[in-house]
Amino acid sequence: EKAKLLRSQPAQSVEPKGLLYVQQREFAVTTPKDGSVSILGSDDATTCHIVVLRHTGSGATCLTHCDGLDTEAEVSLIMSAVKSFSNTTGCGRLEVHLVGGFNDDRQFSQKLTNQLLRAFDLQPDDVHLVTFCVTELNDREERDIHFPVIYGIAVNVRTAEIFPATFPEKGPDADLRSAHVLTGARLTNIYDAKMEQLQIGPYFWRPFPHVDFWLEQDDEQLLQNLSTSPLAEPPHFVSHIRATLTFLKEHPFPSRSLFPDRKPRIYKKNEEGLWERVCSEKI
Repeated sequence: EKAKLLRSQPAQSVEPKGLLYVQQREFAVTTPKDGSVSILGSDDATTCHIVVLRHTGSGATCLTHCDGLDTEAEVSLIMSAVKSFSNTTGCGRLEVHLVGGFNDDRQFSQKLTNQLLRAFDLQPDDVHLVTFCVTELNDREERDIHFPVIYGIAVNVRTAEIFPATFPEKGPDADLRSAHVLTGARLTNIYDAKMEQLQIGPYFWRPFPHVDFWLEQDDEQLLQNLSTSPLAEPPHFVSHIRATLTFLKEHPFPSRSLFPDRKPRIYKKNEEGLWERVCSEKI
Protein backbone atom coordinates (compact mmCIF):
# COMPACT_ATOMS: atom_id res chain seq x y z
CA GLU A 1 0.00 0.00 0.00
CA LYS A 2 2.80 2.41 0.96
CA ALA A 3 4.66 1.63 -2.28
CA LYS A 4 1.50 2.20 -4.30
CA LEU A 5 0.95 5.56 -2.61
CA LEU A 6 4.56 6.63 -3.23
CA ARG A 7 4.45 5.55 -6.90
CA SER A 8 1.26 7.53 -7.48
CA GLN A 9 2.89 10.84 -6.47
CA PRO A 10 4.45 12.96 -9.22
CA ALA A 11 8.16 13.71 -8.71
CA GLN A 12 8.73 17.13 -7.14
CA SER A 13 11.59 19.29 -8.36
CA VAL A 14 13.67 20.14 -5.28
CA GLU A 15 15.35 23.54 -5.21
CA PRO A 16 18.94 23.81 -3.90
CA LYS A 17 18.01 25.86 -0.82
CA GLY A 18 18.23 23.63 2.25
CA LEU A 19 19.09 20.59 0.10
CA LEU A 20 21.98 18.19 0.54
CA TYR A 21 22.24 16.01 -2.59
CA VAL A 22 23.77 12.56 -2.09
CA GLN A 23 25.46 10.76 -4.99
CA GLN A 24 25.96 7.02 -5.48
CA ARG A 25 28.13 5.45 -2.73
CA GLU A 26 27.75 8.50 -0.51
CA PHE A 27 25.70 8.99 2.64
CA ALA A 28 24.76 11.91 4.82
CA VAL A 29 23.14 12.06 8.23
CA THR A 30 21.67 15.03 10.08
CA THR A 31 18.96 15.99 12.58
CA PRO A 32 15.99 18.39 12.64
CA LYS A 33 18.21 20.87 14.54
CA ASP A 34 20.35 21.44 11.44
CA GLY A 35 20.11 25.11 10.43
CA SER A 36 21.57 24.55 6.92
CA VAL A 37 20.10 21.31 5.62
CA SER A 38 16.44 20.34 5.85
CA ILE A 39 16.21 17.97 2.86
CA LEU A 40 18.38 14.99 1.89
CA GLY A 41 17.92 13.54 -1.59
CA SER A 42 19.32 11.41 -4.37
CA ASP A 43 18.24 10.30 -7.84
CA ASP A 44 19.40 8.54 -11.04
CA ALA A 45 18.85 5.17 -9.33
CA THR A 46 18.08 2.41 -11.85
CA THR A 47 19.19 -0.88 -10.28
CA CYS A 48 20.56 1.06 -7.27
CA HIS A 49 18.45 1.53 -4.14
CA ILE A 50 18.05 4.68 -2.06
CA VAL A 51 17.89 3.96 1.66
CA VAL A 52 16.53 6.30 4.33
CA LEU A 53 17.17 5.32 7.96
CA ARG A 54 15.60 7.44 10.68
CA HIS A 55 15.34 7.38 14.45
CA THR A 56 11.86 8.59 15.42
CA GLY A 57 13.00 9.84 18.82
CA SER A 58 15.92 12.08 17.84
CA GLY A 59 14.80 12.65 14.24
CA ALA A 60 18.35 11.74 13.12
CA THR A 61 18.00 10.87 9.43
CA CYS A 62 20.43 9.23 7.04
CA LEU A 63 20.08 8.92 3.27
CA THR A 64 22.35 6.76 1.15
CA HIS A 65 22.48 5.57 -2.47
CA CYS A 66 23.56 1.88 -2.56
CA ASP A 67 24.71 -0.12 -5.58
CA GLY A 68 25.49 -3.47 -3.94
CA LEU A 69 29.25 -3.01 -3.57
CA ASP A 70 29.44 -4.16 0.07
CA THR A 71 25.90 -3.96 1.40
CA GLU A 72 26.48 -5.50 4.83
CA ALA A 73 29.32 -3.12 5.69
CA GLU A 74 27.33 -0.17 4.32
CA VAL A 75 24.27 -0.94 6.46
CA SER A 76 26.46 -1.23 9.59
CA LEU A 77 28.00 2.14 8.73
CA ILE A 78 24.69 3.99 8.37
CA MET A 79 23.29 2.30 11.50
CA SER A 80 26.26 3.60 13.52
CA ALA A 81 25.91 7.05 11.98
CA VAL A 82 22.23 7.39 12.95
CA LYS A 83 22.76 5.89 16.40
CA SER A 84 25.58 8.36 17.11
CA PHE A 85 22.94 11.13 17.00
CA SER A 86 20.31 9.20 18.95
CA ASN A 87 19.92 8.12 22.51
CA THR A 88 18.51 4.71 21.59
CA THR A 89 17.69 3.89 25.22
CA GLY A 90 15.14 6.73 25.17
CA CYS A 91 11.88 6.84 23.27
CA GLY A 92 11.61 6.23 19.54
CA ARG A 93 12.55 3.48 17.14
CA LEU A 94 14.67 2.96 14.03
CA GLU A 95 12.70 3.02 10.78
CA VAL A 96 13.96 2.20 7.31
CA HIS A 97 12.60 3.14 3.89
CA LEU A 98 13.86 1.31 0.77
CA VAL A 99 13.15 2.74 -2.69
CA GLY A 100 14.58 1.88 -6.11
CA GLY A 101 15.38 -0.85 -8.57
CA PHE A 102 13.02 -2.54 -11.07
CA ASN A 103 12.60 -5.88 -12.86
CA ASP A 104 15.88 -5.63 -14.78
CA ASP A 105 17.03 -8.45 -17.10
CA ARG A 106 20.14 -9.27 -15.07
CA GLN A 107 18.26 -9.23 -11.72
CA PHE A 108 20.72 -6.78 -10.17
CA SER A 109 17.80 -5.03 -8.42
CA GLN A 110 16.43 -8.22 -6.88
CA LYS A 111 19.88 -9.17 -5.62
CA LEU A 112 20.38 -5.76 -3.98
CA THR A 113 16.89 -5.85 -2.40
CA ASN A 114 17.73 -9.23 -0.84
CA GLN A 115 21.14 -8.02 0.35
CA LEU A 116 19.63 -4.96 2.05
CA LEU A 117 16.88 -6.96 3.79
CA ARG A 118 19.42 -9.49 5.01
CA ALA A 119 21.86 -6.80 6.20
CA PHE A 120 19.16 -5.01 8.23
CA ASP A 121 17.93 -8.34 9.57
CA LEU A 122 21.45 -9.12 10.86
CA GLN A 123 21.58 -5.90 12.92
CA PRO A 124 21.41 -6.38 16.70
CA ASP A 125 18.93 -3.44 16.91
CA ASP A 126 15.28 -3.66 15.94
CA VAL A 127 14.75 -1.90 12.62
CA HIS A 128 11.20 -1.34 11.38
CA LEU A 129 10.62 -1.54 7.63
CA VAL A 130 8.18 1.28 6.85
CA THR A 131 8.51 1.82 3.09
CA PHE A 132 9.27 -1.00 0.66
CA CYS A 133 9.08 0.33 -2.89
CA VAL A 134 11.77 -1.74 -4.61
CA THR A 135 12.30 -3.98 -7.65
CA GLU A 136 8.90 -5.45 -8.70
CA LEU A 137 7.06 -2.85 -6.57
CA ASN A 138 8.87 -0.03 -8.42
CA ASP A 139 8.54 -1.48 -11.93
CA ARG A 140 6.69 -0.30 -14.99
CA GLU A 141 6.63 -1.80 -18.46
CA GLU A 142 6.55 0.02 -21.78
CA ARG A 143 6.64 -1.94 -25.07
CA ASP A 144 8.13 -4.97 -23.27
CA ILE A 145 10.91 -2.89 -21.72
CA HIS A 146 11.06 -2.49 -17.93
CA PHE A 147 11.80 0.82 -16.18
CA PRO A 148 11.77 2.06 -12.59
CA VAL A 149 8.73 4.15 -11.66
CA ILE A 150 10.72 6.22 -9.14
CA TYR A 151 14.33 7.18 -9.94
CA GLY A 152 14.87 9.56 -7.04
CA ILE A 153 13.51 10.50 -3.62
CA ALA A 154 13.96 13.17 -1.00
CA VAL A 155 13.33 13.14 2.73
CA ASN A 156 12.35 16.18 4.76
CA VAL A 157 14.48 15.85 7.91
CA ARG A 158 12.05 17.91 10.00
CA THR A 159 8.75 16.32 9.01
CA ALA A 160 10.06 12.83 8.01
CA GLU A 161 8.07 13.07 4.76
CA ILE A 162 9.50 11.01 1.87
CA PHE A 163 8.55 11.87 -1.70
CA PRO A 164 9.64 11.16 -5.30
CA ALA A 165 11.99 13.91 -6.43
CA THR A 166 14.26 15.33 -9.12
CA PHE A 167 17.16 17.71 -8.50
CA PRO A 168 18.06 20.39 -11.05
CA GLU A 169 21.09 21.29 -8.92
CA LYS A 170 23.22 18.43 -7.57
CA GLY A 171 25.60 20.44 -5.42
CA PRO A 172 29.32 21.13 -5.65
CA ASP A 173 32.12 18.98 -7.11
CA ALA A 174 29.73 16.68 -8.99
CA ASP A 175 32.40 15.41 -11.43
CA LEU A 176 34.94 14.91 -8.65
CA ARG A 177 32.44 12.90 -6.60
CA SER A 178 31.46 10.76 -9.62
CA ALA A 179 35.13 10.18 -10.43
CA HIS A 180 35.61 8.88 -6.89
CA VAL A 181 32.86 6.29 -7.50
CA LEU A 182 34.09 5.28 -10.97
CA THR A 183 37.55 4.57 -9.55
CA GLY A 184 36.12 2.10 -7.01
CA ALA A 185 35.32 4.15 -3.91
CA ARG A 186 33.74 2.67 -0.79
CA LEU A 187 30.66 4.25 0.82
CA THR A 188 31.68 7.72 2.05
CA ASN A 189 30.14 10.09 4.58
CA ILE A 190 30.08 13.56 2.99
CA TYR A 191 28.51 15.67 5.74
CA ASP A 192 29.48 16.90 9.19
CA ALA A 193 26.14 17.79 10.79
CA LYS A 194 27.70 19.29 13.92
CA MET A 195 29.70 21.80 11.85
CA GLU A 196 26.98 21.93 9.12
CA GLN A 197 29.67 21.39 6.50
CA LEU A 198 29.79 19.37 3.29
CA GLN A 199 33.22 17.73 3.12
CA ILE A 200 34.48 16.29 -0.17
CA GLY A 201 37.66 14.23 -0.07
CA PRO A 202 40.53 14.08 0.09
CA TYR A 203 40.19 11.41 -2.61
CA PHE A 204 43.07 9.61 -4.28
CA TRP A 205 43.05 7.34 -7.31
CA ARG A 206 45.40 5.95 -9.91
CA PRO A 207 45.19 7.08 -13.54
CA PHE A 208 41.99 5.60 -14.95
CA PRO A 209 42.78 2.68 -17.30
CA HIS A 210 42.01 3.21 -21.01
CA VAL A 211 40.40 6.61 -20.39
CA ASP A 212 41.21 7.77 -23.96
CA PHE A 213 39.69 4.60 -25.38
CA TRP A 214 36.43 5.17 -23.47
CA LEU A 215 36.26 8.84 -24.46
CA GLU A 216 36.56 7.86 -28.14
CA GLN A 217 33.54 5.53 -27.95
CA ASP A 218 30.13 6.62 -29.17
CA ASP A 219 27.17 7.09 -26.81
CA GLU A 220 25.77 3.61 -27.45
CA GLN A 221 29.05 1.91 -26.49
CA LEU A 222 29.30 3.89 -23.25
CA LEU A 223 25.70 3.06 -22.40
CA GLN A 224 26.11 -0.67 -23.10
CA ASN A 225 29.42 -1.04 -21.25
CA LEU A 226 29.20 1.35 -18.31
CA SER A 227 25.59 0.88 -17.17
CA THR A 228 23.97 -1.97 -15.25
CA SER A 229 20.69 -1.27 -17.08
CA PRO A 230 21.32 0.39 -20.49
CA LEU A 231 17.65 0.52 -21.54
CA ALA A 232 16.40 2.21 -18.38
CA GLU A 233 18.97 4.94 -17.81
CA PRO A 234 17.84 8.58 -17.60
CA PRO A 235 18.62 10.63 -20.75
CA HIS A 236 21.62 12.44 -19.22
CA PHE A 237 23.46 9.21 -18.26
CA VAL A 238 25.95 9.28 -21.17
CA SER A 239 26.80 12.98 -20.88
CA HIS A 240 27.35 12.46 -17.14
CA ILE A 241 29.71 9.48 -17.74
CA ARG A 242 31.56 11.43 -20.44
CA ALA A 243 32.04 14.40 -18.09
CA THR A 244 33.35 12.05 -15.37
CA LEU A 245 35.81 10.36 -17.76
CA THR A 246 37.02 13.76 -18.99
CA PHE A 247 37.55 14.80 -15.37
CA LEU A 248 39.59 11.62 -14.73
CA LYS A 249 41.71 12.35 -17.81
CA GLU A 250 42.35 15.91 -16.59
CA HIS A 251 43.18 14.76 -13.05
CA PRO A 252 45.15 11.49 -13.26
CA PHE A 253 46.87 12.29 -9.92
CA PRO A 254 44.36 14.02 -7.60
CA SER A 255 46.96 14.29 -4.84
CA ARG A 256 48.75 16.85 -7.05
CA SER A 257 45.92 18.71 -8.77
CA LEU A 258 42.96 18.52 -6.36
CA PHE A 259 44.20 17.73 -2.85
CA PRO A 260 47.82 18.94 -2.64
CA ASP A 261 47.40 19.74 1.07
CA ARG A 262 45.53 16.43 1.69
CA LYS A 263 42.60 18.30 3.19
CA PRO A 264 38.92 18.00 2.21
CA ARG A 265 37.18 20.60 0.06
CA ILE A 266 34.73 22.16 2.51
CA TYR A 267 31.43 23.88 1.73
CA LYS A 268 28.90 25.66 3.89
CA LYS A 269 25.47 27.03 3.00
CA ASN A 270 25.48 30.80 2.40
CA GLU A 271 22.68 33.31 3.10
CA GLU A 272 20.85 32.20 -0.07
CA GLY A 273 20.98 28.58 1.05
CA LEU A 274 23.55 27.58 -1.60
CA TRP A 275 26.82 25.73 -1.03
CA GLU A 276 29.84 28.00 -0.92
CA ARG A 277 33.42 26.83 -0.60
CA VAL A 278 35.18 27.71 2.66
CA CYS A 279 38.92 28.31 2.70
CA SER A 280 40.53 25.71 4.93
CA GLU A 281 42.57 28.44 6.67
CA LYS A 282 39.38 29.77 8.27
CA ILE A 283 38.55 26.49 9.95
